[in-house]
Amino acid sequence: MSSLEIRDLHVAIGEKPILKGLSLTIHPGEVHALMGPNGTGKSTLSKAIAGHPDYKITQGDVLVDGKSILAQEPDERARAGIFLAFQYPSEIPGVSIANFLRAAVQARMGEGEELDASGYYKRLYQKMDLLKIDRKFTSRSVNEGFSGGEKKRCEILQMAMLEPKYALMDETDSGLDIDALRIVAEGVNTLRGPKLGILMITHYQRLLNYIVPDFVHVMYDGRIVKSGDKSLALELEARGYDWVKRELALI
Repeated sequence: MSSLEIRDLHVAIGEKPILKGLSLTIHPGEVHALMGPNGTGKSTLSKAIAGHPDYKITQGDVLVDGKSILAQEPDERARAGIFLAFQYPSEIPGVSIANFLRAAVQARMGEGEELDASGYYKRLYQKMDLLKIDRKFTSRSVNEGFSGGEKKRCEILQMAMLEPKYALMDETDSGLDIDALRIVAEGVNTLRGPKLGILMITHYQRLLNYIVPDFVHVMYDGRIVKSGDKSLALELEARGYDWVKRELALI
């Protein structure tokens, strides 16, 4: 069965251990929300899976559909089906969104294959219409001068065009006002389906009002310490994280 499987993952930055034995399995069609206090390793997890060179995996494994990806470079992991939506997307002045996405789609194709320009633009506009994004958006430089909401919508458009198997969404709600949050959530819900597994990293339950998860996990001190359904997120919103820490102290 297809899955993104994280097995007993230990990750360090320099000499400092961040993840300390994290395990999680995500199947296509599932939405998992990962919550927890600052500094528990949530963003570290997404970056380590994607292959960021600053994050050293010291133990454990990450498998996509049964095959380890740890020996693969970031671009190879992307071709295997991993997509990372950044908390703070970078600006790329002078590169239009249309050309950026065209290069990204071409890079996912096999050696010797060429992207048909007319077919590419037809598909791009179909995705933009689906996500309710103005077609003029494609002529703008990637993220240059964008609002927080526009940057996140650009990430969602990239996800729509690349059609990954597994999307890691690192604090997609960060820096968004309520209107931008709703618009971005609508985009994610539009792409949600049986072929896409999603890991949403968030501090706040408010995102989960719009993107209702199948599973909610609480992360603390580099591990997942509690899992449940959407009601767990509501409990965290009402009670904070101290009660989870107290429970752990009693174990």
